[in-house]
Amino acid sequence: MPESGRLIAGRYRVGALLGRGGMSDVHIGTDSRLGRTVAIKLLKSTLAADPAFRTRFRQEAQAAARMAHPTIVRVFDAGEETVPDAAGHDSQIPFIIMEHVDGRLLKDIIQEGPIEAAEAVRIIDGILTALEYSHRAGVVHRDIKPGNIMITKAGQVKVMDFGIARAISGSATTVAQTTAILGTAAYFSPEQAKGESVDARTDLYSAGVVLFEMLTGRPPFRGDTPVAVAYQHVSETPVKPSTVNPKVSPALDSVVLHALAKDRFARYQSAVEFRNDVETAGSGQIPNHRVGEEVGAGLFGAAPTAITGSALALKQLSEDQTMVRTQRRPPVIWVWAGIVCVVVIVVAVMIWVANLQPSMELPASSRQVPSLTGQTYDEAQNTLLDLDLAATRSEESSTTVPADQIIRTDPPADTIVNPSDVIKVFVSTGPVTAVVPDVTNQAIADAQAAIEALGFVSGSVTAENSATVATDVVMRTDPAASAAEVAGTTVNYTVSSGVVTLADLTGQSLVAAIDLVGSNSLVPVSEADYTCAQESGSPIKAQSLAPGDVPQRSEITLTYCAGS
Repeated sequence: MPESGRLIAGRYRVGALLGRGGMSDVHIGTDSRLGRTVAIKLLKSTLAADPAFRTRFRQEAQAAARMAHPTIVRVFDAGEETVPDAAGHDSQIPFIIMEHVDGRLLKDIIQEGPIEAAEAVRIIDGILTALEYSHRAGVVHRDIKPGNIMITKAGQVKVMDFGIARAISGSATTVAQTTAILGTAAYFSPEQAKGESVDARTDLYSAGVVLFEMLTGRPPFRGDTPVAVAYQHVSETPVKPSTVNPKVSPALDSVVLHALAKDRFARYQSAVEFRNDVETAGSGQIPNHRVGEEVGAGLFGAAPTAITGSALALKQLSEDQTMVRTQRRPPVIWVWAGIVCVVVIVVAVMIWVANLQPSMELPASSRQVPSLTGQTYDEAQNTLLDLDLAATRSEESSTTVPADQIIRTDPPADTIVNPSDVIKVFVSTGPVTAVVPDVTNQAIADAQAAIEALGFVSGSVTAENSATVATDVVMRTDPAASAAEVAGTTVNYTVSSGVVTLADLTGQSLVAAIDLVGSNSLVPVSEADYTCAQESGSPIKAQSLAPGDVPQRSEITLTYCAGS
């Protein structure tokens, strides 16, 4: 496994070991790109050796990452890391990057003894809320157990490892190997133990086992081997929790035993039904368990049904050809009266419908996407959850919306959607910044290309006299080189005009005039005038170029008096 301090996927720094399980090690970590604390789960190399698992793991991790709910530990990222083993060979270690939860495993809390009934009801309510959300999204966990449930310091319930259990159960791993890897025979449903297909009711059975264990401090079935425990799930009836812990109420006994029914059609058919009965039992009332045929038929395939006596009698009447009409037919006038009545009723209904005012209320099965602009992602999640809508996060830069605030949603605000739809929320990372490059001494065309390649906008070009810089070569920029600016900022240029400002040199001494001309990159030429009397210092009498702007490296003749 990667040692502490190692960087995974180029951005996740592995920290101290938080825990070790049958199929993974969990480290605290840091996302260097976003600067947040995460949990890094590194799966065992025995899992990585199965190509089918690696493929399915990536798919299920992506599905789990799309689930955003307060009772589910978020999955931020997943992949494979190449790690050298003891023999020096490279092996692929699957990893997932999860939300870091500051709390305790429910498994560790149960080891301290049975949990008070009111607290157990609160915890199982949170677990069932998570399962209700995941089942609605079409995700069956398959491995609900206290080791996959976290309780935060604030008491919030967090269910984790949705993608991992699905990936393991869906790969080429055998049932026996899966049991060894997961170590969860104590929480198997009868259909899992028999190797049959599983559905949402499998999770509800496992949740019933967890509730039993919270109330009693131990699972309902125990044995020397996982196979022995699995056999009990299939063939033995669990005892009432109150026989182990007398403090458990008969109402909770009823809920637990109904959840642990061997026949999946006889147990709870949905997390909502389970949670409602838990709330009823928590208030001290024994719930009336309903037959879940209608729910089961809709979600899990048709359940056995029977034709009622009334229905059968009606069917026989409709097929009986031996009956003879003995009643006289009604008079024609009554027939026409009936037709007129029907016409009047139809016309009245049409007038009534035409005068109806359009309703502004949405159908119960629809939701309107609210405007989330300016909210944080957590605030948006809470707003959407109140509408039974799920959210998924996406990030993009913005020059107008501050970092960590929402820019827009997809579908956009005011769109009508179904509760099963996932709302993509775009969160601002703030404006993209870049460093202004140093383009001094470059031709203006090259400088503009370099500036614009970094996302800046070329602005004005101002010419300035220079004695040393060639024509149209950049002398400086505004903003200056090395300044960190937002992409899209306008950069203005100052370039050399290729000319030099020449001063009036008449009256200057010859030596001073030559020095001044030379410092401006001009070429001085001295010329003696013998028609006028020589003066001390040989002052300049005339110059060949008039004062003002002259081209760089121009030749200027300086005339001085040299007569006797």
